This record gives sequence, C-alpha cells and structure tokens, in this order.
Amino acid sequence: MKKLLLSLAIGWGLLLAGNAAFGQDAAAASAPVAAASAAAEAVAPATATAAPTPAPNKGDVAWMIVATAFVIMMSVPGLALFYGGLVRSKNMLSVLMQVFVTFSMIVVLWCLYGYSLAFTEGNQYIGGFDRLFMKGMFDPMKGEFATSATFSKGVVIPELLFMAFQATFAAITCCLIVGAFAERIKFSAMLLFMALWFTFSYAPIAHMVWFWMGPDAYASKELADGLNAKAGLIWQWGALDFAGGTVVHINAAVAGLVGAFVIGKRTGYGREPMAPHSLTLTMVGASLLWVGWFGFNAGSALEANGTAVLAFMNTFSATAAAVLAWCLGEALMRGKASMLGAASGAVAGLVAITPACGNVGLMGAMVIGFVAGFACLWGVNGLKKMLGADDSLDVFGVHGVGGIVGALLTGVFNSQALGGPGLVSDWVSATVSSMPVADQVWIQLKAVLLTVVWSGVVSLVAYKLVDMVIGLRVSEEDEREGLDISSHGETAYGR
Repeated sequence: MKKLLLSLAIGWGLLLAGNAAFGQDAAAASAPVAAASAAAEAVAPATATAAPTPAPNKGDVAWMIVATAFVIMMSVPGLALFYGGLVRSKNMLSVLMQVFVTFSMIVVLWCLYGYSLAFTEGNQYIGGFDRLFMKGMFDPMKGEFATSATFSKGVVIPELLFMAFQATFAAITCCLIVGAFAERIKFSAMLLFMALWFTFSYAPIAHMVWFWMGPDAYASKELADGLNAKAGLIWQWGALDFAGGTVVHINAAVAGLVGAFVIGKRTGYGREPMAPHSLTLTMVGASLLWVGWFGFNAGSALEANGTAVLAFMNTFSATAAAVLAWCLGEALMRGKASMLGAASGAVAGLVAITPACGNVGLMGAMVIGFVAGFACLWGVNGLKKMLGADDSLDVFGVHGVGGIVGALLTGVFNSQALGGPGLVSDWVSATVSSMPVADQVWIQLKAVLLTVVWSGVVSLVAYKLVDMVIGLRVSEEDEREGLDISSHGETAYGR
C-alpha cells in the first residue's frame, strides 16, 4: 500500500510537471458543452460585456440527471455483471471489485483534477487547472451554480451537472479496460495503472476531441479563427464524435490490448477450459448496458430536444441490427446462433453507434449497426487469432473494432445526401452543411489513428512503470486458486 501511495504521488507530480511544460495558464474558467452537429463539448467564456446568463431549463436539467444515472447503471451493475458472467466462477468477485472500485476511484480523480484537464482552456492537447477541486462550480454564499452551454446558443445547464455526466464517461472508459486482462492482474497494480492512464490518456484525448469555446462565443466572424485555435486538436480538424467512439471505446480498447500483451496470457490459456461461468449474468449485464446506453448517447445532446430523440432512436435501431448481424454470422459460420453472440452483438452495435448517434440519419444508423455486428464477430475470432494476445473478454475485438467502424462510417452517413443531419460549418450563423464524404472520412481516420497511437504509448509506459513499482501480475499459485480468494478473501458462490 505504501508503494501504491508513493506511486500515486509520483504520478501527480508528473502531471503537474507535464502541465507546466505544455505552458498551461490558469485560464479563465469556462463552461463545457457538447455540440450535437459538431459532436463536441463546448465552453462559453464570460466577458465583461456579455449578456446575462439565461437560467437553465428545468426539462433539460431533469433529462441530464436521468441520463447521468443511466450511465452509472451501465457500469455498476451493467458492465460489472456482463464481465463477471464471462469469467470463471473463481474470479467472479475480482472482476466485480475491479469494475466497482475503478469506477469509484475515477469519479474521485475526475472531481479533483480530471474535469479541469479535459474541459477548461489550455492548449490543443490538454486543459488547465482552472476547475481544480471543482473550484468555481457553486457559490454557497449566493446559492448560484456556474452554467455550461449546450448545442444551442443561449441555452445552458448547471456546469456541475455537465461535470457529473462527463465523470460517468471517464469512469466507464477505465472500467472497460478491465476485461482485457481479467483473471490475472494484481488489484493494486490495476488501480495504479488506471490512475496513470486516466491522467495521461483519457483526459488529453477528451480535451482534444471535445473541447471548444462554445456556440455563444461565436458572436462574429472576426472572432471565429481565434476561437477555433483555442479548441482541442481533433476538434480543430473537424472530427465527429458525438458520444465517445474515439474518447471512450478506441481509447480503452488500445489500452486493454497493450495490457494483454504486456501482462501475458492466463495460465493454461489454450490448454485448459476457460468458458464463461454464467451466461445468464452476462445477458443481464448486456441488457442493463443497452438501457443505460440511452443515457450515454441521447444524454450527449445535453438538451431534451430533437437531437436527443435522434440519438435515442439510432441507438435503439443500430443495436438491434447488430444483434441480428452477429447471430446471422454465427449461424453461417457454425450453424448455430448463441446467447453469448447475441449479447456481444448488442454491445458491438452500441459501441459502433456511439460516435454516430447524433450525427447520422435513421437508415445510416441501421447500416452502421449491421456492419458492426459482422465486423466485431470477425474481431473476436479472426483478428484475435492474428494478434495472438489473450484479450480475456474481447475488449479490442468489440470496442476497438466497433469503435473504428463507427468512427469511420460516421464520416459517411453524416452527409445530408445520405440522410444525415450534416454538421455546423459556421457557428456564427449556425449554418448546417455537409463535407464531401471522402474528406470527412479522412478526418475521422486521422482522429482514430491519433487516438490509437496516443493511448498505445501512454498505456505501454504506464504498464511498465507499474510493473517496476509493484508488479503487474499475481503469482501462478494465486491465479490458479482464483483472484476471489487470493486477492479479496471472498467467493461469489461459497466453497
């Protein structure tokens, strides 16, 4: 434990040094948002001559509270049960603990400094410390909340609510990684890795993809270039990521795959049976994920409006299409469709539609889901064999492949000629148009490649540091006994 605390202190010191190296100033606090058509969160800085900030709409606030709670349900219990059912019974509780405690730790780190690094003004790679320890979110003397912009000019929600919503994104992203090295990692090593990876991979990628200065800041064309230059790098490119294809799924999948390689294969992998111990629990978890994902995707509209409805329906239909595609693929390959396949297909569809849900039309969403079902089926079979890594619960095969498919096809089906809503090409006049498909797909590909490289490098360095400090892997004896007993002194179902 002393080593763990020392390592966290070292990591925090590195963060401070890195932030200084980037030339971060404690810039004026700004209110983050997510842009529906541009698929990015935005911040509208206050000025001395600004008009009075409008009051949040109660309907928007109510919806965002519900959406935030839905995303919490996705992680605990949704993801925890989905993953837990897929491992052997002797490791059931260890996976539940890893998800539950990782989620809790990242929420705390998000409140302390993560939100500030992701959603305040800094440079094109990372934000500053202006919201450190949630500074400026709430004035207890006046009973006033700072407000955060939404997609629409003059529409706001409490910034504290936006921060809570985004905390669930950060937390579930880290929890996704758990599935790649399940059944063999030290609990303390896992937590230390998550803290480092969250700080140096999640927060910067979130800033690069989602941070910009907000619709209200674009008051005139003369200001536009300067405002664009303050946004995150990937946002400046014009990449579309409505709810986290790059930030969440590709980011986490790459970290998981690197971990599977660095930590090594489970003892007996390929020689001993390692079948899921409870597909019933996996089905329950997948169902909770599907329901919770409506908060994840539709909530990213930040308003109770038509964009939220579009994201909701796209999430609904794309997921159903992916279930059918996976089952069809299994039937063609093996002659039978499986319950595990149907559940995996649902997750594949949810992953792929995440970057696209508010950025494509209704038929485009169904095509994305159908393609993702087949692509991820290949990802957990053909691609997994090609890579040769023991990605225990197919994090890369589903979240990596699905995230890449969704990100690229977002660039195709965003086009208004293909039924998409287009994107905002001029924030001063809120003009909506479409990029040429080839140009938008190239932008999407650049965002994917940067995310893969960034997460890969950060993950490799973080795993190596953790291995040097406390070691990554449990002993063979502990692994054979099961992590429930060896790491936590408990069992899921009794002796």
